[in-house]
Amino acid sequence: MNKISVALATYNESENIKKCLESVEDFADEVIVVDGESLDDTSKIAKSLGAHVITKPNNKNFHINKQIAIDACKFQWILQLDADEVVSSRLKKEIEVVMQMADAKDGYWIPRKNWFLGRFLMKGGQYPDYTLRLYRNGKGRLPQKDVHEQAVVEGSTGYLNEALLHYPYKNFSAYLSKWSRYNIFASDQIAHDLRNKSVLFKIWAAFLYMFIKPIWWFLWTYGRHKGFMDMWSGFVFSLFSALRFPVSYILYVRSKI
Repeated sequence: MNKISVALATYNESENIKKCLESVEDFADEVIVVDGESLDDTSKIAKSLGAHVITKPNNKNFHINKQIAIDACKFQWILQLDADEVVSSRLKKEIEVVMQMADAKDGYWIPRKNWFLGRFLMKGGQYPDYTLRLYRNGKGRLPQKDVHEQAVVEGSTGYLNEALLHYPYKNFSAYLSKWSRYNIFASDQIAHDLRNKSVLFKIWAAFLYMFIKPIWWFLWTYGRHKGFMDMWSGFVFSLFSALRFPVSYILYVRSKI
């Protein structure tokens, strides 16, 4: 019988980690948590629920610690989770079936439902929000270059039907806090991308980030992908996800002054 490891990277996730780990306690054969020196009880809670906790510095790009967790897994299959995600009973059953299939793929994309301002977003490009989280040990890795990157799987991939449940924001204030952190990281990416570029290229990049990208993104998510059907939650999500482009660029400019 194939067994499965669950891998997580955490930092100050005491409000989320219990619910996440409890959702896999009857499913995972081991849980590896790489904790970025949390200042709260994340590590203590994880250990109390049977996780093997490895403590590392909290990298700005948290995918570095995720990869450390992946590398520490010993069983045939790996399910990589975030602390604010919950594995439903239906998803667990589907994964268990897939792991025992003779013709199973090397990796699987899992649909994800994202909770935002009181509801799961089902439009605006937010569902099914496929994420590559299940793969054979040794077949999947994170590039560790971008906070929004997907795993890279060596071999064949397929798609699951049951959704991973994602509860990323306790309230709007928590959303803004995480949104701000992502923008800081994105500004660093802009600085890297524009390094050694010509003046004309940088002028074009300014116009792109300040006007073209935010307008296009809002129209794409709120109009083309019917974000308006998610009511007020859909409008706010489309607006702020569009605003991340000019805000990240402004942060980049400020860093150069």
